[in-house]
Amino acid sequence: MTLTSFPEIGIALAVLSAALLTFGNFFQSRGVARVRSARGGLGAAGFWSLVRNPVWLIGSVLFGLAILAQLGALAFAPLIVVQPVGVVALVFASALSAAVMRRAPSLQEIIAVVVAVSSLGIFVWVAADVSVQTTIVDEQLIAILIVLLFVLAVTFGGLALWRRRAIAPVIYVLLAGLFSGFVATLGKTVILRVQTAFATDDLGIDDTNLLTIACLVGIGVAGALSIYFVQTAHTVNSPETVVGGLTIVDPCVAVVLGITILGEAAGAPLWSIGVFVVTGAAAIWGVWRLANLSPAPEKL
Repeated sequence: MTLTSFPEIGIALAVLSAALLTFGNFFQSRGVARVRSARGGLGAAGFWSLVRNPVWLIGSVLFGLAILAQLGALAFAPLIVVQPVGVVALVFASALSAAVMRRAPSLQEIIAVVVAVSSLGIFVWVAADVSVQTTIVDEQLIAILIVLLFVLAVTFGGLALWRRRAIAPVIYVLLAGLFSGFVATLGKTVILRVQTAFATDDLGIDDTNLLTIACLVGIGVAGALSIYFVQTAHTVNSPETVVGGLTIVDPCVAVVLGITILGEAAGAPLWSIGVFVVTGAAAIWGVWRLANLSPAPEKL
């Protein structure tokens, strides 16, 4: 069963989500920095202090609105169309940093932005033309949940092995983006399942709908871990690095799962896959380059 897609609305909501994410990340980073400087670290007590920090709370509200806008985008367009749009968050972050620090972006930053945005534009344009939204079957849900369980096992196993060693700061950013990608993918499956349930008047509690509930649990677990790793990443990385990592890893995870498991590119011509690979790689380079070039603002 193919479901109606409105990619233009999905893309617009995704851009709004990216803007909200940028400002939310900025305020959360400032809040974390203030708590860390006051307490000398960010342990369990530090996380409790965050919820009483008004700057961090503003960032959290904006973050929540960004998630709602992203879920709205996923309701209107396929995953492989919506998620890559998040890369513009780093462009917004670079502009915000330049405004706060009252400096003009360098030529290298401008080149990185042009490469990232133009590559993204081509990727989304092609994806909107060749992607499809179809009913998610039980086997696809089970496959995603199995992959999530495997990732959880590897993550906690790796952290346990390295608990007494220094962990590279970027690892926290990568883990945050990884689990954020699962939140988006599982969120998309739940949205499609709910749309299908209403379309077929299947609102009872059966094996199919129990799997949907399992996906909601998976969203809760992956979402909580993503939030934890984002806050931890803020203690050891600049805001641009955090946003840059999220906008690289999150879309990559979501697009791979969307193509390989959800079948959103089923029937797409071979040339389009080549376009996805080339433009995706170019956008990743632009985002990574911009994250390395943009200095973090020192204060609000």
